[in-house]
Amino acid sequence: MELEDQWWEGQLAADIYQALRYKELKLPSFKGQSPQLNLRRYFADLIAIVSNRFRLCPAARHLAVYLLDLFMDRYDVTVQQLHMVSLSCLLLASKFEEREDRVPKLETLNSLGCMSSMNLVLTKQGLLHMELLLLETFQWNLYLPTAAHFIEYYLSMAVHEGDLHDGWPMTSLEKTQLYMAKYTDYFLEVSLQDHQFLCFSPSLVSAACVATSRLILHLSPTWPPRLVRLTGYTWDNLVPCAEKLLIAHDSDVKDANKQKCQHPGPQQQQQQQQQGKAVYHGSGQTANLAQYLHRPSVQYPLQAQPPGLAPSNRPASYLNHSAAGLQASNASTQAITAASQDPKSGFPNRAYQVSMHYACAAPCFDR
Repeated sequence: MELEDQWWEGQLAADIYQALRYKELKLPSFKGQSPQLNLRRYFADLIAIVSNRFRLCPAARHLAVYLLDLFMDRYDVTVQQLHMVSLSCLLLASKFEEREDRVPKLETLNSLGCMSSMNLVLTKQGLLHMELLLLETFQWNLYLPTAAHFIEYYLSMAVHEGDLHDGWPMTSLEKTQLYMAKYTDYFLEVSLQDHQFLCFSPSLVSAACVATSRLILHLSPTWPPRLVRLTGYTWDNLVPCAEKLLIAHDSDVKDANKQKCQHPGPQQQQQQQQQGKAVYHGSGQTANLAQYLHRPSVQYPLQAQPPGLAPSNRPASYLNHSAAGLQASNASTQAITAASQDPKSGFPNRAYQVSMHYACAAPCFDR
């Protein structure tokens, strides 16, 4: 579904948006009954990293994971076959969402380091067979909206010059819009890693990503009337999904702070000696979910000076993976299976944390 660039700014934006909202009402149901559901995060990671390697658009990545979810929900697939299914889903999604010249080529896929480490060699006949099976499963219909299809439309009005930051006028609208885009991108990836977000409609997940980003950035009111009119969702509609996103964010921030405490730099060591303990959150206070979730129009107290968005609050790159980061051997795959079956194991809840398999920075802002 290759839409015109920046369709959300064109004359047909409202019509396209309504078509997407109508289509999501007819999305296939997800029952979460796959025997390999505990391996879902690993293969979602595989899709995300390969898509980033080829610089595919977020819509292609999200569609690929959604196709994988639906296929796993209908078939009992072995772990070895899931590698082929995952990459076939990514190829189908890229053919549907990307330009032809950006679709990964078979030779390039086979040249990735992960392919040899997994003893996996893709063949043209094998891919065609798997793609045909996928298309027949979905009745040749890949017009399946995901949260990534709605996010740009919502971002077009996510930040307004009349918004307040910590109770003061924003010092830079462009910088705030940049941080908003980075945070919503992060929360979209969080939603991709847990199948529990499939119980929400894609447009609601996308709206919750915007609302949660405004919370984290201390923009008020948190969910202004213009976004209610644009999305059709009230704050109460977004709370269940936003709560899951905030819990994930706080977990990532704590993990990032733990990493900093274990390997502090010279400046951090000096700050820790002065402050005695590390703090996190944009205002220098420990995040408290309860104090935000049920306050759709948070007005932050005035401070001594009008604060801007601090230059140090920039998001860590959570998708700067390379092909070398996909070195997951068969032994590693077996370890993944065993760890995911053991509820007491330390297997990470979301793949974008610093994990034992993929070396990537925690997806949160530096605090």
